[in-house]
Amino acid sequence: MVEHAHTHEHPHDAAVATDPTPPDARPKLAVWKFASCDGCQLSILNCEDELLQIAESIHIAYFPEATRAIVAGPYDLSLVEGSITTPEDVKRIHEIRAQSGTVVTIGACATAGGIQALRNWADVDEFRSIVYAHPEYLSTLDTSTPIASHIDVDYELRGCPVDKTQLVEVLAAFLNGRKPRIPTYSVCVECKLKGNVCVPVATGTPCLGPVTQAGCGALCPSYGRGCYGCFGPQDSANTEAMTRQLAELGMSNADIVRVYRTFNAGSPEFAAASDQAAAASSTGGPA
Repeated sequence: MVEHAHTHEHPHDAAVATDPTPPDARPKLAVWKFASCDGCQLSILNCEDELLQIAESIHIAYFPEATRAIVAGPYDLSLVEGSITTPEDVKRIHEIRAQSGTVVTIGACATAGGIQALRNWADVDEFRSIVYAHPEYLSTLDTSTPIASHIDVDYELRGCPVDKTQLVEVLAAFLNGRKPRIPTYSVCVECKLKGNVCVPVATGTPCLGPVTQAGCGALCPSYGRGCYGCFGPQDSANTEAMTRQLAELGMSNADIVRVYRTFNAGSPEFAAASDQAAAASSTGGPA
């Protein structure tokens, strides 16, 4: 998680749902999209009742997916979805930072480069020639990078997509001038809290739960499936031990590479683990 020591004080420290702020005093919220699937923006819309309560205390000034009404900046809070993939993206994210008091990145694309970060290990020119009839019309970067690689980010909210409960918590924390209460421990803790049987221990199913940050409620393990790492690496991810366990469960080096290179392939911990497994795959040795 990327955090900074400075905090943003606001004149309204009341709870979001119980003491609405007068409309003319509400801070302005903007929601921005870069390279992404829109899933995290949909998570905002899926807040439904919570979003209506939040709207009493915050002015949704710019959110094209929700409304065509646009209020000019500057903005007190900007939520940014998506990764940086074009030269225009680089320019635009700096403009957003300049007119935003607080910037919160939401989702795996914005915090780790997303699925599109798989280009970081590939030939982008080859991709363009295969996908597009006229690749010469495109202007794109060779890499897909998180927002924090380009600007100062105040907070990162993980997930593919983000969890709406965590999203509401971040908004409430902003309105009340406090740090969000978001867990940084692993999915294994969520499994224990739910009383789940450990999937790799019980069935030998590979699972990234030990190195993945909590936030999904252990959704996949609750249905007997291994964790896919949607929320990225937890704060003390031991990927070396995780890789050894995946190998003991029968995964080849090539499969281990694919396990790490999904939603959060560009996160430093998962990227390093996948690189190590890829190197081992090319030499035929253990990862």
